[in-house]
Amino acid sequence: MIIEGRVWVIEKDGKLIDDIDTDMIYHNKYLHITDKKEMAKYAFSNLPGWQDFPQKARKGDIIIAGENFGCGSSRQHAVDCFISLGIEAIIAKSFGAIYKRNAINSGLAVLECKDIDKAGLKNGDIIEVNLDNGEVKKNGKIVAKAKPMNPVQAAIYRAGNLFAYAKSFR
Repeated sequence: MIIEGRVWVIEKDGKLIDDIDTDMIYHNKYLHITDKKEMAKYAFSNLPGWQDFPQKARKGDIIIAGENFGCGSSRQHAVDCFISLGIEAIIAKSFGAIYKRNAINSGLAVLECKDIDKAGLKNGDIIEVNLDNGEVKKNGKIVAKAKPMNPVQAAIYRAGNLFAYAKSFR
């Protein structure tokens, strides 16, 4: 399965930001919000320099980030805010384990790519991501190779989320 989207490179001073924790993605002062559309307004609300991300992001966008994206406390809001914005995928050097599992179960594509910082991507670039083989292409040329989603993760993504996937076994 191939997805295409506009890139957001989450960086500071030309370097991907590492250790973006769930509190930076979705600040705990907004945890009382249960409406997922409302959650979208607060994505990256506690990440310096990226507080205006919800106003700029659009459906189909792809986030590029550094090491350990989504580390910290388990916070479903930190996944749901991106889904509500229509973010199609997140490619990071690595993910916090709980965040990765929550994202996959919620139907958000997450791929690990240790060399994504060497791909030469800039905000606004349009890329194609092959979820089955991990190829990341810009202008038809492979610029990075991510670890592909395993067959179960890909099936959950295609179904929409873990619950929809589980219903397919009835």
